[in-house]
Amino acid sequence: MLPNLHVQARFGMIPNLAGAMALSPVLIKSFVPIFDQVHGGGFTEGQIQTVLLTDAVTNGSTWAVALHTALGLKAGVAQDDIEAIRAGRSPSERKLGALSQIARTMIEKRDRLADQDIERFLAAGFTRDLLLEVIAIVAASTITNYTGSITNPPLEQSLRVHAWNA
Repeated sequence: MLPNLHVQARFGMIPNLAGAMALSPVLIKSFVPIFDQVHGGGFTEGQIQTVLLTDAVTNGSTWAVALHTALGLKAGVAQDDIEAIRAGRSPSERKLGALSQIARTMIEKRDRLADQDIERFLAAGFTRDLLLEVIAIVAASTITNYTGSITNPPLEQSLRVHAWNA
C-alpha cells in the first residue's frame, strides 16, 4: 500500500503533517513501518498516546500535542492526566506516570538513562523489553515532532480545540 493511502486508512483522512511528510518519499516511507510497529507492540493505545504526547510536549511540537491530546482522550486517558502532560508534569496514574517520565527523560538526557530512571520504570510494573519498546515510540515521535516543527502544518479544524502553545 502506498504510504499516504496507508495513513488515510488509519486516520480516515490524510493529516496535514502526513501531507508535509510526503514531500520526502524517504521520510514518509520510513515513518509508516515504524508507526505500524509502535501500534502493534506491547503497550495499550492509551500508554502509547501517553508517550507520544509527552514527547510532543518535550519537543515543543504544537501540531503533535493537539493530535495526541485528541487521540489520548479517545484512547481513554483521563483528562487530568492529559492536562498534566500538557503542562510538563507526569500523570497521576502510576503506569502512565512512569511511561511519561521515562519518555521525557530519554529525550532530555538523550537516552543516557541513570540506573534509578530504569528502576523507577521497572518498579511501575513494566519489563525491560517494554523499556526498549519505548525507544521505538520515541523514534516515531521524533520523526513527527521534527517534521511538524520544520514544516509548521496548519492544525486541522477538528484538532483546534486541543491547540497548544509551547
